Amino acid sequence: MRQTPDTIKHLIIINVIMFLATQMMPQQMENFFAMHFPLNPQFKVWQLITHMFMHGGIMHIAFNMYGLWAFGTPLYHIWGEKKFLIFYFAAGLGAVLLYTGVQYYSFNQSLNELISQGLSKDQIIQILNSWDYHSNVGINLHNLISQGLPKDEIIQIFNSKEYLGDFKNISSIYHLPALGASGAIYGLLVAFAFYFPNAELMLMFIPYPIKAKYFVPLLVLLDLTFGLTNVLHTPIAHMAHVGGALVGFFLMKLWQKHDHQRWY
Repeated sequence: MRQTPDTIKHLIIINVIMFLATQMMPQQMENFFAMHFPLNPQFKVWQLITHMFMHGGIMHIAFNMYGLWAFGTPLYHIWGEKKFLIFYFAAGLGAVLLYTGVQYYSFNQSLNELISQGLSKDQIIQILNSWDYHSNVGINLHNLISQGLPKDEIIQIFNSKEYLGDFKNISSIYHLPALGASGAIYGLLVAFAFYFPNAELMLMFIPYPIKAKYFVPLLVLLDLTFGLTNVLHTPIAHMAHVGGALVGFFLMKLWQKHDHQRWY
């Protein structure tokens, strides 16, 4: 059995340290390091990278760190440190860029619907900045109107099921940050399937081994379906998974042309 490389150990250690710090200072850590929507004042450019070291719960970090160890170790021994790190961070960056692009498109669709109801973009952003995402609608409405925002237009939006849905959509995109290394792990999964297509893997809800060359495309297809339809209504950033997988695929196709090592 090959020894776990120091680079992967260090990545895991950094993730664990960040996770423990988040348990002690959740709001501060999330505001500073998680990936916020670019229009949100909390957004900082370094979050494009630092979000990869943030996790929302023990199962989240456990699965991602297991994936980093299980799939990253054999790839590291093929590539070496420099190539591994380039691939890992490129997949993570691609994941957050695709996710943010899809979120931005959805945000603007709902924003335009709300603008059609008589509010300006600046007023809607003002509402979002004044909105406590975790408070109920009644409390928030009272606070907004007391700040002098246009009562009639606000009441019209919140009395309409259709436009309330649009506001809830832009509010969740605006306020809820993305975090986790899952996009980078999906990139590693794709690379693993390239090198070890006949390795058998299992999904939790399908207790039957599936070869990596079938398992990984199936997993990405499921994420693409869930990401486009939101049929599960979960906070999982499915499109980030797809973004990491796509970057992994394109890098593997590019490197395949120059890689003279044996492929298993």
